[in-house]
Amino acid sequence: MDFTTAPRLLTARGWGLALSAVVALLAAQVMGRRDVLVLAVFLLALPLLAALSLRLVRPALDVERTFSPATAEAGAPVIVTLSLHSSRPFRQSADMREGLPLRFGQSPVFRFPARVPGPDGGSMYEYQLLSTRRGLFPIGPVSAEFQDMFGLARVLRTVGGSDPLVVAPAPLALPRLALGGPRGKDGALTGPQRGSPSEDDVSTREYRPGDPMRRVHWAATARHGELMVRQEEPVTSPRATLLLDTREGSHADGAGSSLWLDGSGDNGLATSESFERAVSAAVSVAAYLVESGYALHLLDAHARPALERSASAPDRQQRDFDGVEGLKDLAEGLAALELDPKSAAAGSGVPDGSGAFGDELLSSLVQRHRGPLIAVLGRLSVAEARQLAPAADHASRAYAILAVDRPQDAAPALAILRAGGWEAVAAAPKTDLARSWAALGDSFADSPAPDPMNPPAAPYAVPGRTSFREPRQ
Repeated sequence: MDFTTAPRLLTARGWGLALSAVVALLAAQVMGRRDVLVLAVFLLALPLLAALSLRLVRPALDVERTFSPATAEAGAPVIVTLSLHSSRPFRQSADMREGLPLRFGQSPVFRFPARVPGPDGGSMYEYQLLSTRRGLFPIGPVSAEFQDMFGLARVLRTVGGSDPLVVAPAPLALPRLALGGPRGKDGALTGPQRGSPSEDDVSTREYRPGDPMRRVHWAATARHGELMVRQEEPVTSPRATLLLDTREGSHADGAGSSLWLDGSGDNGLATSESFERAVSAAVSVAAYLVESGYALHLLDAHARPALERSASAPDRQQRDFDGVEGLKDLAEGLAALELDPKSAAAGSGVPDGSGAFGDELLSSLVQRHRGPLIAVLGRLSVAEARQLAPAADHASRAYAILAVDRPQDAAPALAILRAGGWEAVAAAPKTDLARSWAALGDSFADSPAPDPMNPPAAPYAVPGRTSFREPRQ
């Protein structure tokens, strides 16, 4: 059924009766037969009454739509289950079409009621969707074309509403990288995996009535001259800070990364090609850290919650993410994250005034427990690099990935970051993320320490294959 060109009043059968009524009227006038006139009126009234009944009697349908999985990944299929229930019985049939954004192709069409009703008596349908881009896509509503029981008239109605389909960016596999000495709450160096209490986790306190004698620490008792017992402290998860630059000015340079509304205009995200690569890198690094046992602290360039501008985030103010559930929340928040337009273009000479890489960020890092700092950035000016460089002093190790169009333009900023203690690389559009991640451990070894006051002009890029491309629309 073509919902765009189908007539909205009568079916072919209804138009046939109407045409027959016209013929009967002409015959009654020519023949002067009253019975033919009655037949003509009946044939004309029947389809008109059918059309009127369809417009006066509205079928009550409840539409439920579920997604499996609830949050899809870009490039992975999602199963949509559509369930329709009638709150009151009616004998009308309908051709229905699900409303889909253009990027998903042709919308599925199905017949209501279903030939085989579901366990609860409703009609259930399933279909599959796949998006190669992240986003928050409205699925629905259902367009239903109802017919009367005689198939004479039809009417097109909208049934139910729409439900958002969350498509999160898919994390890419990253090679192992030594992130350096993350610290627990007590400041002691620890490995990236959760551990069990050991001698290194033991402190002592004075003996209290009821303490078992097996916990007496005899060496401490001898030193203090009073009975001391062991006090075990659990090993906390090592923590890492992930910094994602969401400023529009950092991701709006060059023909390949100018701002655009996603794809076919059915999502409307304010994003760019370089920002899409930055988001992909962020979710990949986050997955790597969580799998390595780290708890994440996610910030933007202003030390604010990085998911503030995401319509898909479960909590836009959330900063801390821990474990598998935390990673799911982070990926869901990145699904509809948009660029922040409230900052000047990097290197434009216009004062930002919003504190990017400023004291707020340093204060946040000082308050955090020391651990690795990973920054996923866009275009970075020399002044911004100088502001960001001291942040490495407040982390066990600091890493930076710059998603840029022209790696040679990032050489001055990379030189300043490396001189400040960062391990930094520039990732071009055709640079594989895994190679960029692996190159972070070699960034100091591959080149001599540069002079921050006289940065080199030689290009810096990591060779690799294409890992990001515009999907075919």
